[in-house]
Amino acid sequence: MSFSRLVNDIKTMLDTAEPPSTYDCCIYKVPSDIRTLNENAYTPKFVSIGPFHHGHPHPQIQNMERQKLIYFKDFLQRTETTLNEMVYYIDAILSDFKCCYSETLPFSHDELVKLILIDSGFIIELFCRSYYDVRCINILSIPWLYVGIRSDLMLLENQLPYFVIEKIYSLSLSSTNASVPNTNIPSFLKLTTDYFDYYNKSKLDFDKGDISIRHFTDLIRIFHLQHPIENRPSRDNINKQIIHLPSATELLEAGVRFKVNTESKCLLDLRFSGGVLEIPQLIAHDGTEIMFRNMVALEQCRYPYESYITDYVAVLDYLINTGKDVDILVQNKILENMLGDSDSVANLFNGLSKYVIHSNISLQFSILCKDLNAFCGNPWRQLMLTLKLKSTLMRDYCSTPWQAAASFAGILLLVLTLIQTVCSCK
Repeated sequence: MSFSRLVNDIKTMLDTAEPPSTYDCCIYKVPSDIRTLNENAYTPKFVSIGPFHHGHPHPQIQNMERQKLIYFKDFLQRTETTLNEMVYYIDAILSDFKCCYSETLPFSHDELVKLILIDSGFIIELFCRSYYDVRCINILSIPWLYVGIRSDLMLLENQLPYFVIEKIYSLSLSSTNASVPNTNIPSFLKLTTDYFDYYNKSKLDFDKGDISIRHFTDLIRIFHLQHPIENRPSRDNINKQIIHLPSATELLEAGVRFKVNTESKCLLDLRFSGGVLEIPQLIAHDGTEIMFRNMVALEQCRYPYESYITDYVAVLDYLINTGKDVDILVQNKILENMLGDSDSVANLFNGLSKYVIHSNISLQFSILCKDLNAFCGNPWRQLMLTLKLKSTLMRDYCSTPWQAAASFAGILLLVLTLIQTVCSCK
């Protein structure tokens, strides 16, 4: 190869080396070190949406491809626009669509257009049938399948950009008489929040349309943040790890009392005052790990400096080390254990923070950790606890001369027995 041709080839390579738009990117492959901890938590089991898992060989996912076509066909029969208009729209925004993904998509132009239309039509039809409670079709009439699909639709890798589906829904409602809008037709945001209402524990109201979401995983995270952006806890801009926090057992032994926070609707609203740690109730069930893992993965990729869910998970990881810690939180109604085994719940939360990077922490959790550590490390409090323990022993074992003599005799007998055992072993 000639020198000039080599130089031209390098220049051609450099012309294609344009940095991706990090602002537009919102749908990511979960970082490999996190993903390997639990592949199933990030992989759809029933239905693939978007390009990352398209063509997945799982039999259940392959069977759903036919169902997706049926739903898409029914969607087209109800739409007030033509298939041509929808294809024209997808063709026009295809470059913007690709920018939403963290990896290059190995599909042709035509393959992507078909994928987007079929998956969008399926989702719109599914949401409409759910909203109007049309349960005659098998997906909605079989509870385990309905729940499984809803779980798949919140996975970070299993997403379409929200603006694409919303626009296709809008096109499907376009009427020749646009001057007379039908106020009875719900917005796509209304359909979406209704479909995912199970995760909206705070019952947030988005009727005014005052919310911007990028995809369904993003919506699940917003449900759990609860606070509007302007009222969310401020961040500590100093890069540092979350301060060490004693476990629930250690806190209880140090005199901290636990109380379920019933006043706040926000899961993240942990409070500590007057020796009482208030925590909103969390239900631990089969889908808890999947939900938190995907929200944390989203924050690792998209919101590293607004990682409120990641902070919350880190706090729980410190509080819960063993099944005994779980039992303490269950007894105080802070945790509702639907997994049955306390150790399973402990393992769940102990694994959520592994390989997770904490760029910074919210000021709220930073103060919480400092206050709890200060409370536990207060020497006067330690002295009071020692005196309290001594008082308890005196009350239980030395309340009368006879009881004190019996306790002393019991201790003496135990010591003599121990000495005899040691001597006999020599």
